[in-house]
Amino acid sequence: MATFSPYPPHPGHPAGGVPGHGPRERWWRRNWVRHCALITLLSLSGLVILALVRQQTGTEGFLVGLGLAVLPVPLLVAAFCWLDRVDPGPWRNLFFSFAWGACAAALIAIVANSFATRWIATTTADPTSADTLGATVIAPIVEESAKAAAVLLVFLFRRRDFTGIVDGVVIAGVTATGFAFTENILYLGTAFGTDQLTGDRGFTSVTAATFFVRIVMSPFAHPLFTVLTGIGFGIAALSPDRRPIRRTLLPLTGLLLAMGMHAIWNGSSTFGQYGFFEVYGMLMVPAFGLLTWLAVWTRQRELRTVREELPVYVHAGWLPPAEPFVLGSMKARRLAREYARHHLGRSGARTVAQYEAYATTLAILRHRHAGPEFPLRERQLLHELWLRREVARPALDYAARRTAPPVPVIVPPWPVYGSYGNAAAPYSVYNPYHS
Repeated sequence: MATFSPYPPHPGHPAGGVPGHGPRERWWRRNWVRHCALITLLSLSGLVILALVRQQTGTEGFLVGLGLAVLPVPLLVAAFCWLDRVDPGPWRNLFFSFAWGACAAALIAIVANSFATRWIATTTADPTSADTLGATVIAPIVEESAKAAAVLLVFLFRRRDFTGIVDGVVIAGVTATGFAFTENILYLGTAFGTDQLTGDRGFTSVTAATFFVRIVMSPFAHPLFTVLTGIGFGIAALSPDRRPIRRTLLPLTGLLLAMGMHAIWNGSSTFGQYGFFEVYGMLMVPAFGLLTWLAVWTRQRELRTVREELPVYVHAGWLPPAEPFVLGSMKARRLAREYARHHLGRSGARTVAQYEAYATTLAILRHRHAGPEFPLRERQLLHELWLRREVARPALDYAARRTAPPVPVIVPPWPVYGSYGNAAAPYSVYNPYHS
């Protein structure tokens, strides 16, 4: 009888056989080549955008703009990280998204917007109309497309990390935060240079007005636009692979909505004396509230998925009865990490956090039943849980005693997706908890 190994098959062999016998991967498809190319692209973009912004603002204006523009960044990034706490993605995705928005997307926007506006002004011989058309038509198309490229790249090349709406919101929001950071440096630095020429100071200065509008009133503007694109990609990630048209149209619809909202926002100054405040109160604030509610509701839905999908592994003997409730409660998860940090230090808390993340990914994977890759991916995730069980189990038991209600777990007849979830033969497969 063949024996079962808990370790995942070697990636070079499609059947998980002897390592090294799979087809040789072409050099341009290797991860290190892609990483080096991406780092080079972002580094060059960062250097060029730094030179362009400094040229337009001057050194002193650049430093002032940098100091003021950085203020909302930690708050926005922290908000998106809080939203991503249920099934956190890798930090490298967030770092790439912010760097793309701040460097590559900002560079594309500056070059393309300037070229298009100058071409329109030269063609029509009307610089005022060219500026208006550039702000309300050209800029939304160029900027939203440049920011959407980051979401598309993560969607294509980090597909395992892109599982739903929350991932789309987080990647899009962090990308737009990086873009707004660079743009705010440019606007605030230019405003400071104007005040240096006119001698304005204090609350009546152009710098103060720009800071109030862009940093105080609307720090969420760019994230709000691009989040619509992220939602489109997130819904596409939930769609079956056999529906390619739907998976293509949903991101495009989100992108078009982002461009439309961006155009209305940029054109608010042309709607009359109080056009800006009308658009802000009637469009931006309600949209911000609605999208915030949608993101929080989706996060709660992920927790509910954890509570509903993990009990099948309780029935198979992989998890204790109370663990699905603990992993489906943010309060219980926090208690487990605090217990591990108190008794085992930061490394123990990190191990518990990893256990929680892998368990959440497993629940979402089972909920989606992601095609032929499901058995292998399920096997890998269960192996990751098995490696961390000795550290995580006491902390989760403690959280269960503090939060879980004394109700027995009732296992409904789940469909059989993989060998681990086979309720008809719960111990017929390899299980490290049973001898």
